Amino acid sequence: MSLQKLLSCHLIFTLASFLLTESANVYYRYRMSRCIYSPSNISDMVYFDNYYFNKYLFVQFDSTLGRFVGFNEYGMKLAEFWNNGTFLHEERAIVDWFCKNNAQVFDFHICDKSVKPKVKLSSVKQAGGRNPAVLMCSAYEFYPPHIKVSWLRDGKLMTSEVTSTMEMADGDWYYQIHSELEYTPKSGEKISCMVEHASFNKPMIYDWDPSLPVSERNKIAVGASGLVLEIIIAAVGFIYYKKKSTGRILVPH
Repeated sequence: MSLQKLLSCHLIFTLASFLLTESANVYYRYRMSRCIYSPSNISDMVYFDNYYFNKYLFVQFDSTLGRFVGFNEYGMKLAEFWNNGTFLHEERAIVDWFCKNNAQVFDFHICDKSVKPKVKLSSVKQAGGRNPAVLMCSAYEFYPPHIKVSWLRDGKLMTSEVTSTMEMADGDWYYQIHSELEYTPKSGEKISCMVEHASFNKPMIYDWDPSLPVSERNKIAVGASGLVLEIIIAAVGFIYYKKKSTGRILVPH
């Protein structure tokens, strides 16, 4: 089963809310309606219409039951009244004309959108761990937030010495996550980071390159370029010297 099939998408609408004020006391009576479904099939849509008084739920319409249910004396009387009136039929119809229609729009514009993560593997300094090496696999700027990061050693899943953060919001609809692996390097082995996300058709595997980091490679490249330049300058100077020398007439003393 792919990661995308495991995701759930909840659509929550607040239909109405109002405030009742009486002398110095303030009472809140509000209504919250929720359409809950999974993205694989909206036919499993469930609709709840909840009525609260001062944060206490006193009556609810449950589409799985097809009727109102009361949770206190007043709520039970109100549920009985509504269950025998036209309001019950209106609530039952909301699942199709309101929940399912809005869910399709919501999925098209939000849930179906995805951005592939940018993945980086790096070696980090160890802070008193038991193993000599620590690797970090970081995924940046991805959406939706649900993601799975795993470690592989020669293609086999590693479960011990792995520490991961939760998905962290960047504040711009994008997310990031970091996973650390403490391990003892072995000659000839291959360590990989596997990332599963809704934006991928299959799990993506990123192999760790134990060679020098980019900064060190850049230093070597700059040094090598400088050495080559010095050799070229020396060669040009030597050729110039030879040409000047061949044009001279040596006079013996």
